[in-house]
Amino acid sequence: MPTFPTVWAPRALSVLRIVAALMFMEHGLGKLFGFPAWPTPNGGPAMFTLLWLAGAIEALGGLLLTVGLFTRCVAFVLSGEMAVGYFMSHAPRSFFPLLNGGDAAVLYCFVFLYIFVAGGGAWSVDRARNA
Repeated sequence: MPTFPTVWAPRALSVLRIVAALMFMEHGLGKLFGFPAWPTPNGGPAMFTLLWLAGAIEALGGLLLTVGLFTRCVAFVLSGEMAVGYFMSHAPRSFFPLLNGGDAAVLYCFVFLYIFVAGGGAWSVDRARNA
């Protein structure tokens, strides 16, 4: 007889993946399209700049991660993006994430690293394709 953790752990992983991906995708859409509102002058970053590339990775990666397609590869790329973003933008301001505004970047980095290791969970396109 299956126990509570064996039944719900893969489902909880899917919920974590979906919620984190939707919140992350919001950052990318804000950078690229200004929706939801993003405090950028002149309608957002110029095409093919570093900030534009980050927005594109966040929007597309967030979408793929939301549905659970290419989950491990996407999660690895997103984790790396957050690590690079943290050390480029936040770490020079202060050692402590609370003081440098990088606590979300650190959290995203490690959530995506966990998803890279654990996979997409029970409710993912990857799992449906392998079933």
